[in-house]
This record gives sequence, structure tokens and C-alpha cells, in this order.
Amino acid sequence: MKDYKSLINLKKVPKHIAIIMDGNRRWAEKRSVPKLEGHSKGADVIDALTESANSLGVEVLSLYAFSTENWARSKSEIKGLLEILLFYIESKKEVLLKNGVKIRFCGFYDKLPKSIIKAINGITDLTKNNKKIVLNMCFNYGGRQDILNAVNSWKKSSKEHDKLTEKKLEKYLLTYGLPEIDLMIRTSGEYRISNFLIWQIAYSELVFMDVLWPDFTPHHLEKAIYEFQNRERRYGGW
Repeated sequence: MKDYKSLINLKKVPKHIAIIMDGNRRWAEKRSVPKLEGHSKGADVIDALTESANSLGVEVLSLYAFSTENWARSKSEIKGLLEILLFYIESKKEVLLKNGVKIRFCGFYDKLPKSIIKAINGITDLTKNNKKIVLNMCFNYGGRQDILNAVNSWKKSSKEHDKLTEKKLEKYLLTYGLPEIDLMIRTSGEYRISNFLIWQIAYSELVFMDVLWPDFTPHHLEKAIYEFQNRERRYGGW
């Protein structure tokens, strides 16, 4: 196995990495186990990944945990996903505080049960002073919805004849205050963005990896960062 970590230039590590965590259900199907076991195994990946990202100097890790379109799934699967989120929040408090992880949630609270909202508000408040890395959990999030919400919010607060600009709009996006996304990773071998942070990844480097999310390890993260560092970023210029 190639040692990508030793090849990474620590002075050029992406500040903000976003990941589409795809492949939980296929992981479960391959093993003939319930889908929720795949989702549970996927949640187990987060701790080691966050620790690895922090050790490399990554400032923000945004994870696509549940999209606005995922409500179309079966009631039993949605219930299980919400339970996994709640368990993660309640069981990781000490670890998050010990490791200096600041939790931020990026998504819409409509449709979320009161128990989930209470847990989200509690963990964000508990970790608000942590300084090492931001773990931005994108739950009930959609890129198009984020942009529409930002436009409508700006419209409500703007004055007559005000002109909307990129900077003005970005103040109303759910990611406001976070650094721009340098690297976006999608697992499972799919080549789609799936409505994830579509405004924010306009000039991000995209890396698609043929590994199911529950099998994703720090080695895969290091490989993606190494690939990122070997690309030339032009931002639309020559």
C-alpha cells in the first residue's frame, strides 16, 4: 500500500474538504445485512477520519449525511438514520471535547423531529469553543434549496433597488463563515454531485473514489489530498 501521507506537503493541505459519503446501502447489500447496518458502519468512519484530517491541518470537514431528497426513502430507513444521528450526537460528546472538534450543522430544521433539533443545538453549543477542526454535518441539506433560501432571505432584508451580488448572497448561505471548499470527494465510484454544496464547490477540485463509504479510511483521505496537491488550480484563468 502506497504511503501517501509521507508524500503530502503539509503546507498545501486543503483548508476545507467536503465529502459525499456514498455507498452505505451497497455495502450492506454486498454482505446481505440490513441497510441500517451499512449506515451505522458509515457513522463509525467519522471519528478516525476527523482525527486524520485534523492531524494533517485540515480546518473544516463537511460531510453529506442526509439530503433534502432522502425523505423519499422508506419510513423505516429514515427513522433508523435519525436514530443513528441522535446516537452519534449523544455518544460522542466526550470524544469531541477531548479532540477539540467543533460541530456545526448545515441544513434545514423543517421536517426534523424536536428531539433531533434539541440534540443538534446542544452539541453545537457544547463544542462552540473548540478550536482544532470544524466538523460540518450536512443533514437535511440541498444545494439548490440553500441557494433559493439565500435569495429569498436576502430579498426580505434588502432595500428597494438593492442589487444582489455574490458576496451579498454568500452571507445567507448555510455555510457562511466557513472557508471556501478546496476539495470535494465522493465515494462509491459514482460520478455525481447530487445537489451537494453546488454554489460552494464552483472551483473546488473533485475526486471520485471507488470505495464504499464504510470502507473509507484515512489512507483514502490521504490519497485524495495527494491527488489534490498534484493538480494545477487556475480558477478559470490561464
